[in-house]
Amino acid sequence: MPEGDSIWRAAARLHSALAGHELTRCDLRVPRFATSDLTGRTTLEVVPRGKHLLARFEGGLTLHTHLGMDGSWRVFPAHGAWHGGPDHEIRAVLGTARHTAVGYRLPVVELLRTTDEGRAVGHLGPDLLGPDWDAERAAANLLATPGRPLGEALLDQRNLAGIGNIFKSELCYLAQVTPWTPVGDLPDPATTAVRLAAAAHRLLRANTGDSGTRNTTGVRRRGQELFVYGRAHRPCLRCGTPVREAPQDDRPTYWCPRCQSGPTP
Repeated sequence: MPEGDSIWRAAARLHSALAGHELTRCDLRVPRFATSDLTGRTTLEVVPRGKHLLARFEGGLTLHTHLGMDGSWRVFPAHGAWHGGPDHEIRAVLGTARHTAVGYRLPVVELLRTTDEGRAVGHLGPDLLGPDWDAERAAANLLATPGRPLGEALLDQRNLAGIGNIFKSELCYLAQVTPWTPVGDLPDPATTAVRLAAAAHRLLRANTGDSGTRNTTGVRRRGQELFVYGRAHRPCLRCGTPVREAPQDDRPTYWCPRCQSGPTP
């Protein structure tokens, strides 16, 4: 599933293509909103909220979308060919005189009043890449369930919005604990939770560039961009011990058995 940095980049692309321009085409290919038409309205802005996208239009309307596991928004020249999947996978089309934005495989396409956005995203915790970011509040949210495994707590968007499976594994590595470690068992839980929240903010912010290649190690050499994620059976970059993999909440999770202490499956 795309993580907060990917959603931030998607919002930036859509904002650049649509904001300030009048829609000349609108096609929402979901039954509930199939007859809705935004043609003639100007796009005010496209902003990310955690893993959600909010496209706001004049007249107080917002198109709320979520990419799910494999959805995407692609931007093409107004009269260019589309590519991103077969036509039956297209869920939304927004066009201007210059660009056409096409949403493929979007599990959530919802048109709502801008004043009602809270109904769609109000449950989310502080956005790691948003203006509401608050490390202290995010840490307090994590600490609210001390018996919960850290990996699960980091993925809960109600605690802090934007972390996905890659950053979950990487953050647990940086904290030197396994993803199955209860939050309350962290060394000096209050201090560690704040440091984790700050590290998450720093990592996601550092990965909002155009390259699309995630990097948490600071090393640009191919195959060494991440500490543990996707490195099962390969040597830990720090100690050389083979990285291990196991599912957590049905998601592949990675850790170094030497560098990270705590319970394991």
